Amino acid sequence: MKGRGWAYAGAGLGGAVSVAANVAHSYVPPAGSEPGWSPDFGAVVGAVFWPIAVFVAVEILARVIWPTGRAWTALRFLGLLPVALVAAVVSYRHLSGLLQFYGEDDLTTLIGPLAVDGLMVMATGALIATGRRQPQPEPVIEPATAPQSEPVPDPAVVLPEPAPSAPVPIAEAKAQSRKTAPKRQPSAAQRIATAVARSPKASDATIAARLGLSEATVKRHRRQAVDSVSTPTLKAA
Repeated sequence: MKGRGWAYAGAGLGGAVSVAANVAHSYVPPAGSEPGWSPDFGAVVGAVFWPIAVFVAVEILARVIWPTGRAWTALRFLGLLPVALVAAVVSYRHLSGLLQFYGEDDLTTLIGPLAVDGLMVMATGALIATGRRQPQPEPVIEPATAPQSEPVPDPAVVLPEPAPSAPVPIAEAKAQSRKTAPKRQPSAAQRIATAVARSPKASDATIAARLGLSEATVKRHRRQAVDSVSTPTLKAA
């Protein structure tokens, strides 16, 4: 996404300047120190810790997917915010003391450190904001079915002509037509009425599954069958 490069640059620049300034402040000689004074190794390590603690605390506070609930919310904010606040205050005082040692005016020593640690925190927030994307549903691609083509006869193959059949008498032809004529299948309404008469307590879904029809079709014809049965009864009454 646009701007993530600048957010990375801001986070890196703010972190590097903050670490360098805190380390430089550890080399500022305290008042009344002897010539040739140098800071202890622990003081230099501690100076590096404070800006890194600010960065890590902000990352944990924002990036970790915390569980819901009041206890987790209290642990998240009441536990991490004091850590981040203490680290930010110590880092601010180190940067402010360094600017004062360099002879800057009071206003610069007061607001100057905010630009360093604030740049790092805001750049981290920008990375978090631009890194959250909504998952896009994957498109469902249906397989394309190739149309079935009819076989093309080979012109080189010569099929034999069928032999002429003998004439069939009319009576025999009618008898054969009766035997070969397809039987009419009952309609969906008749099949549903028969199934309901056999199993009146069966549900629409059961009858639909048994007859291979849709549940809406069974419901419609079943209602028509019930109406046709109940109407004569009302007239007779």
